[in-house]
Amino acid sequence: HRRFDFRPKTDPYCQARYTFCPTGSAIPLMKEEDVIEVYRLQAPVWEFKYGDLLGHLKIMHDAVGFKSSLTGKNYTMEWYELFQLGNCTFPHLRPGMDAPFWCNQGAACFYEGIDDAHWKANGTLVLVTTISGTMFNEMAQWVKYDNETGIYYETWTVQASPDKNSTVWFDSYECSKFILRTYQKLADLGTVFKKIQTNYTSIILFSGEPIYLGNETSIFGPQGNKTLAAAIRDFYNPFKPHQSVREFFVDLFKIIDRVILNHQFYLFYNLEYWFLPMKSPYLKIIYEEVPLPVGSKASSGV
Repeated sequence: HRRFDFRPKTDPYCQARYTFCPTGSAIPLMKEEDVIEVYRLQAPVWEFKYGDLLGHLKIMHDAVGFKSSLTGKNYTMEWYELFQLGNCTFPHLRPGMDAPFWCNQGAACFYEGIDDAHWKANGTLVLVTTISGTMFNEMAQWVKYDNETGIYYETWTVQASPDKNSTVWFDSYECSKFILRTYQKLADLGTVFKKIQTNYTSIILFSGEPIYLGNETSIFGPQGNKTLAAAIRDFYNPFKPHQSVREFFVDLFKIIDRVILNHQFYLFYNLEYWFLPMKSPYLKIIYEEVPLPVGSKASSGV
């Protein structure tokens, strides 16, 4: 996933149904000698609106919790879409504009408190390690960098086949990937994690080798490829970004239908368009184990 120099201003056309990070706050500076508990948090996506429905599909949202032993305060940190999932997955086809218009950004949100009931009811709230205040502060610096340079949400993982060692053409970039990056950063700083099974959701498309098509200008610009531009618009036409969760799933099944009938998918990734020659089993939602990381440099005990 490409890093960018800065986060672009959001276009006023992009409106969120739910405010992004409404109670968010700056990450506090912890005292070096503090001992901070780190919690793995996971619950079904959209649980606040639909209860455990998506828990049965194992479509989960991940976050990380912290508790300071010096102050007794709890904090939650997570990463999610600024304009909800539909906008990150599908573009708007706006009248008078040739190119599909994307309202797609994801970002980290940090706020005081851990909603114990929410994470415990249908999900997970489990202690994974303890870190020093110094480590926490170093992690906070990294979060700032990560947040300023990794800006686009990517719903899909694209790989060659369901085999364990299959080629991954494109990796997703969503809430769980941020949590995994955070854990890896802590491991690199010397954190040692408990031996706990940790599972994550991936939505995977299966495709032969992707074909590069170009960027917005080369396809939709004045010198663009009119036929290709029409095919991409036509592909995205049935999908509506501003929608309820039920409509999102109706659209998901429309996609599956098109993808299976026509063996095709147009992917927008890092501001570029790719054609995916789709193949069986086309799309799968998996919930699989990803172990807690081990540091990449010689780690000393906390």
